[in-house]
Amino acid sequence: MSTIAALLRNGVWWARDYVYAAVAQIRAITGRGAPDDLARGSGVPILILPGIYETWRFVEPLARALHDRGHPVHVVTELGGNLRPVAESAERVGRLLEARALEDVVVVAHSKGGLIGKHLMAFHPAGARVRAMVAVATPFGGSRYSRLMPTPSLRAFRSGDATMRALAASAAVNARIVSVYGLFDPHIPEGSELAGAKNVRLSTGGHFRVLADPRVIAEVVSISE
Repeated sequence: MSTIAALLRNGVWWARDYVYAAVAQIRAITGRGAPDDLARGSGVPILILPGIYETWRFVEPLARALHDRGHPVHVVTELGGNLRPVAESAERVGRLLEARALEDVVVVAHSKGGLIGKHLMAFHPAGARVRAMVAVATPFGGSRYSRLMPTPSLRAFRSGDATMRALAASAAVNARIVSVYGLFDPHIPEGSELAGAKNVRLSTGGHFRVLADPRVIAEVVSISE
């Protein structure tokens, strides 16, 4: 593919990505269903971790699709819009797993949620309760754009950030992670490939719209059997 064709393709993916994100944010504001309604089921328990500036409702279609397959789906409403530091958020997630006595959990995470999930798995005692994690569009290697961002919560994704360095050094849990990402991610030019993990590169692009790719559910189903 020529450079011009690739730029045009990426531009289309980028535009579709923000349409998807806008619709998801509207749904997050107007959604009415109670999260506890999803916590019933006989399958392997699922824990949903959204990205920064996202509540759990941003990922609600994926959560409901997994619930419809018989999985009890748990969300951490205390994360709010997910602006807290990764370590603090991981502590809140760990407390929820312990309070609900959840075991053999599969984490399904988007973007920053994947960093929270890995921090939980690597550094929190409740990480032993996690079977595996499917992380979608997660900046495991950081993002060079973060240093240009206006808020500390976004600048925390620099590869040189202390938490990012600690996560990169904690490679032992990578074998329990499936990293799913697109051909092009406008927010993570470095990509989401994670050494030692199962890396799944989709045939499409984007940072948000990839959540709707059927391969995401397929990977969750695969490790939940």
